[in-house]
Amino acid sequence: MPRKLLLPYKSVFSHFRAPRGLHDSVAMNAARSGYRVFSANSTAACTELAKRITEDVNTAVMELLIMAYALKTSCARNIIGVIPYFPYSKQSKMRKRGSIVCKLLASMLAKAGLTHIITMDLHQKEIQGFFSFPVDNLRASPFLLQYIQEEIPDYRNAVIVAKSPDAAKRAQSYAERLRLGLAVIHGEAQCTEQDMDDGRHSPPMVKNATVHPGLELPLMMAKEKPPITVVGDVGGRIAIIVDDIIDDVESFVAAAEILKERGAYKIFVMATHGLLSADAPRLIEESSIDEVVVTNTVPHEVQKLQCPKIKTVDISLILSEAIRRIHNGESMAYLFRNITVDD
Repeated sequence: MPRKLLLPYKSVFSHFRAPRGLHDSVAMNAARSGYRVFSANSTAACTELAKRITEDVNTAVMELLIMAYALKTSCARNIIGVIPYFPYSKQSKMRKRGSIVCKLLASMLAKAGLTHIITMDLHQKEIQGFFSFPVDNLRASPFLLQYIQEEIPDYRNAVIVAKSPDAAKRAQSYAERLRLGLAVIHGEAQCTEQDMDDGRHSPPMVKNATVHPGLELPLMMAKEKPPITVVGDVGGRIAIIVDDIIDDVESFVAAAEILKERGAYKIFVMATHGLLSADAPRLIEESSIDEVVVTNTVPHEVQKLQCPKIKTVDISLILSEAIRRIHNGESMAYLFRNITVDD
């Protein structure tokens, strides 16, 4: 039986409406085993589901699992999830005695029946190792670099800025591509993921706690960050801060203020995923940031109405090309040409 492609982003939703309640039954008209099904969370055909990612990520994840399992029990040969922004990607490390939620989600997707995932700019490249099936981690950097070259006047006078040492590798990759200088913000105003407190203590704080007489642990010295420092010259330059996710914008606003004090006359913030939660639009509008550029991996039309500084770069072209190549059995190497590990 020849393979038949259910049209990307439309076929799944033409046969299936996302349930209003998780208790509703799910029926899928995909009994023919020759079908290869693509289910997505970010196109015009599934905008309603995509909006829920920012409103209620857990509901969106559960609906995706139900859809995948319905397709699996309907004998679909391949179930390929198009997930431009992979949720819980920041929770990919164990902090103290916490859980690695990203690994849990990867196992749930595999158990539900997904056989392949197309995503974009995972927070950590190592997340691909959590999955027992292929993961194509596409990059948005070519689109953002093109935006810099075409939409930022006098970009040759710009400097790429990492708002923390953790983002230095990504910033260095952008700087090398554009043949621009590099600056890194380092100091006590920044808070890295390793320093985040999850609100728990292990072991619990107990007064007059007794220690085993034969156990002598070395004393752990508290970390003290140096005063705020900008490594690199930004005076009289355009500062372009690059990162992968913009969620809470307080750190970006603080970085913009520091760059203004150091002499930068224009400040851009660029990232792949624009979650822009809470009061992000208001904070951006009142800050020294001139423009925030994000891709459309996550819907943010409401935030754009609240803040005209937010601009969108469309990355649907690379997603559609990835779907076409997978369906036709073509190589995906073309989509990763000139892509470095640090992108």
